[in-house]
Amino acid sequence: MASLDTIQLTGLRVRAHHGVYDFERENGQDFVIDVTVWLDLARAAASDDVSTTIHYGELAESIARAVAGDPVDLIETVAERVATLVLSYPAAERTRVTVHKPDAPISVPFADVAVSIEREQRAPSASGDHATRDDQATRDDHATGARPGRHGSADRADADA
Repeated sequence: MASLDTIQLTGLRVRAHHGVYDFERENGQDFVIDVTVWLDLARAAASDDVSTTIHYGELAESIARAVAGDPVDLIETVAERVATLVLSYPAAERTRVTVHKPDAPISVPFADVAVSIEREQRAPSASGDHATRDDQATRDDHATGARPGRHGSADRADADA
């Protein structure tokens, strides 16, 4: 059964150089990140021990580094990077990530533009195996901002969008 407990980080402001247009990459802009992490907080509450939960300060710093990392075209890609990072924490069961782009280059007045995604831990395979080495490498790549090469799936996804 999934946990009902959450940790929420709202309004993390990170300066980064994401965007389709050259001027966005050159000048950079602020991105605002909201993250909800579902996890079981009962053990942390009972023990009063930060090691039994996710340290939200460390999580916020990790998210900021991931967002500020390797520039990409789409905020959808940024959201996926953050979700992958969050789910790399063993206690995290599920996450919702919203990436706001308040200074998006849109020609009409707007209050906000954002994408939101929800991801959850993959269950172990039927054989009882846990995440493969390739799965861990993918999590590490997303957390650090690494992108696949020119023929990698991220490039194809960006081209299709």
